[in-house]
Amino acid sequence: MAERIAKFFPGSLHVKDMGLEEASDSDIWTLAKKQEFTIVSKDSDFHQRSFVIGHPPKVIWIKKGNCTTEEIVSILEKHYQKLIAFGKDTNSSFLVFE
Repeated sequence: MAERIAKFFPGSLHVKDMGLEEASDSDIWTLAKKQEFTIVSKDSDFHQRSFVIGHPPKVIWIKKGNCTTEEIVSILEKHYQKLIAFGKDTNSSFLVFE
């Protein structure tokens, strides 16, 4: 998926690209914070963590249940301008797409 969205969001990486496919949410959170990444996930745990802890990192929660990679890519592409504004907003911690 990271390769698919790189044209819109350069530097995007998947946890597998970073050797973190077995990492805990806490480890992923810590790395994203250090590297200034935004976490994009279908997992509500990251949304909850951002609600409690705040940012950084920022979290984009794809609240779609079972969906294809194509659907996720489509959501991110469709909401490109909203995502750019979210990245620049110093007060926002998370963004949800259903």
